[in-house]
Amino acid sequence: MKTSIVFLLCLAVFPGFSQGRVVGEDESGFAECNVFFPGQVPPEGFTEPFHVKICQQYNKEPRFATLYSTKDKIPLYSAFKYTKPAQNEEESWLVEPQIDDPENDLHEMVREADIVGNVANLGANQALTSDYVGSGYERGLLNPSLLNEEDFQMATYTLTNAVPLSPSLSKSWHRDIGRVVEQALVPHCSKKDHLYLLAGAIPSNVQVKGKVTVPDTLWLAACCDAPEGWSLGLVKKMNDENSLADLTVGELEKQLLAGVHLFKGSCGEDNQNQEKTEAILQAVSQIRSGEQVGTSDNQEAKDSGLVRKVAGIIATPFIKLLELLIYVFVELVKFVFYFLWLVIKRVCGTVLDGVYSLWNGVVSYLKAISMVLISIPYDVGRVIVNIFLGFLEIVQDVASLAYRILRIPVGFVLHLAAFPYHSICAIPSVLKDLATGIGGTFSLVIDATATLLHGFYYLAGHIVKRFVPKGSSDD
Repeated sequence: MKTSIVFLLCLAVFPGFSQGRVVGEDESGFAECNVFFPGQVPPEGFTEPFHVKICQQYNKEPRFATLYSTKDKIPLYSAFKYTKPAQNEEESWLVEPQIDDPENDLHEMVREADIVGNVANLGANQALTSDYVGSGYERGLLNPSLLNEEDFQMATYTLTNAVPLSPSLSKSWHRDIGRVVEQALVPHCSKKDHLYLLAGAIPSNVQVKGKVTVPDTLWLAACCDAPEGWSLGLVKKMNDENSLADLTVGELEKQLLAGVHLFKGSCGEDNQNQEKTEAILQAVSQIRSGEQVGTSDNQEAKDSGLVRKVAGIIATPFIKLLELLIYVFVELVKFVFYFLWLVIKRVCGTVLDGVYSLWNGVVSYLKAISMVLISIPYDVGRVIVNIFLGFLEIVQDVASLAYRILRIPVGFVLHLAAFPYHSICAIPSVLKDLATGIGGTFSLVIDATATLLHGFYYLAGHIVKRFVPKGSSDD
């Protein structure tokens, strides 16, 4: 949200805010920027995974196309058309957010100062202004702003269109390309809007601050895709700022990557108009020789150049010392920020650990309370179920008892009911029988006693008779 607000403010404050976008792999060529290539066919042979296609836009209109190397952090070429140059130039350097952060919602180039801290890995895949500060190099434009009208000019000031050049070489490159295009190429192309230009750089092994590659060679390829068309290549070496060699596009392609073809069908190189080609080469030669003659005939310029060289030799140690101080200061600032980062990281780590422990305690407490609260309805439900089951058992027992009662025979019930009546009615008979029994018992006892006494009497009489003499009894 913050990034979007900054971007909208930039649009409001700077109506000429430049825009651009990284072309997706599923899109053909450079999308809407294919118009800057003959037959809308981009160069072939640039197939490395670190080659990124960018459609440079301004006010939502395509202005030129760039093939950018995220490995070297420089553009390999920019494709554009000649437009009427603007009188005033305004530098405002921009960066492409999606090169470093493809997931970022910014689909337009923005000012570097407006997105610092808002784009992840800013500077990981592209050069930044800080990479040039104190390096002795300046941001040289492949597509020079001086060849573009006002609407196009703003879009050229992007770091994806810049390569590290010494101040003198940057000036020489822009001057030579400007004069060649305006004085040699444009006048000899019958259709100005069919003049296609490719300005590129061949990377070297030298890097600025170990990040941004310094080009070994700068080149320009031109194609007039019109009746009596032609094509031409120009090369400028980094070690000779006054050099400007002309060659065919085919010869130029051999100095680039293997299999590279810059223009569709070589832009009529095999059938180009020989007269126009010679006229162009003559104009280029005049431009080149005119620069040399101008520097050799003007003694005052030579003297001033010598003075500048001497002053440069004298000032070099001080410049190097100043660069060393700047480097030490930058490293010191980096160290301070790194130390503060470590402190903040440690403090934040401690705070986060405490917050994490507190969170775990709160979660455990809430979990225990939740278990208790959950168990209460469970226990209540279990009691209610037990009560209900007990009630069902009581009902079952009552039903069983009723069933057993109902199964008792009716005769048994009647006998049981008549039992008291028969018992009461039998009492007199029982008493009578009891009295008869008792009376019989006494009678039996009396008879038994009488019989026993009679027996004793009989026995005693028998004994007396046996042992007592009869005579004594006669006396």
